[in-house]
Amino acid sequence: MTDFPAVDCGFTVVHPWLCDAMGHLTTRHYLGMFDDASYHLFATLGYDPAIGAAEHQGWADVRQEIEYRSELAAGALVRIDGRVTAIGRSSITTEYRMFARADDRLCATLVGRTVCFDLAARRSRPLPAAFVARATELFGIAA
Repeated sequence: MTDFPAVDCGFTVVHPWLCDAMGHLTTRHYLGMFDDASYHLFATLGYDPAIGAAEHQGWADVRQEIEYRSELAAGALVRIDGRVTAIGRSSITTEYRMFARADDRLCATLVGRTVCFDLAARRSRPLPAAFVARATELFGIAA
């Protein structure tokens, strides 16, 4: 991941019921934590789910790549940050980093592409202009 500003996208706990037989956060729950973080990042960019629903706007994750860097054990406190790395006409590429709060160790990363979706027409639609403007302001990238 390149080094440029990121925003806090949440904190969570590795509960024992999220762990595998070896006591480590199981892979399926990494994705859930990153998914929760995406809601926080999109809210920071100005997306309001109530307005989106009224306008039949949604999001479709079309690509996600997770790199597991260091195991997280039951009881670990986790911090996730995120950033926008690219903006297209109807898609946004994001990067998230998951850290163990105890020692600020990087534990996992996710790179994803999400498409703005017209829920009525069932096809992509342009990203909202205010969303693009906020991403440009925060992360210094242009559409």
